[in-house]
Amino acid sequence: MEKKMELATFAGGCFWCMVKPFDQEPGILKVVSGYTGGHKENPTYKEVCSETTGHYEAVQITYDPSIYPYEKLLSIYWQQIDPTDAGGQFYDRGLSYQTAIFYHTEEQKQLAEESKQQLAKSGQFNKEIATKIIPASTFYSAEEYHQDYYKKNPEHYNRYHIGSGRAAYIQENWRDK
Repeated sequence: MEKKMELATFAGGCFWCMVKPFDQEPGILKVVSGYTGGHKENPTYKEVCSETTGHYEAVQITYDPSIYPYEKLLSIYWQQIDPTDAGGQFYDRGLSYQTAIFYHTEEQKQLAEESKQQLAKSGQFNKEIATKIIPASTFYSAEEYHQDYYKKNPEHYNRYHIGSGRAAYIQENWRDK
């Protein structure tokens, strides 16, 4: 019997920092950095950073839901971001760095909305959850040098992860979760 793979797409600020947390989990076939949610076909990194394309930096995950269910992906996702920041993530500001869950099925939409509501009710944050839940649209893979950045450029990746404020935020807000 052939395994049924599914897609999950998340925007969480800089896509470099969104690959590693998912990449090392069982049942995850691949994690691709790219662009989605905008109007420009085949955008480049420079175009997306110019804030003229409407695209978010995002990761698209191909996974086996029988090994790693969507709910677990959502849990990892929330723990990588500041879900209350509507202006971007950490050092990176603007639309392309905002957070969003792009759902591929009605079930994903329902699970994403439920997880967002649970997070809002948890009392963990004293501000509103700003992460959007949006229908998935065309996903464009980013340039090759962005793929698996944490593996190709580990020193720069680690400096960025720490220097952007993401590492300290995750440590402070999610360490006991």
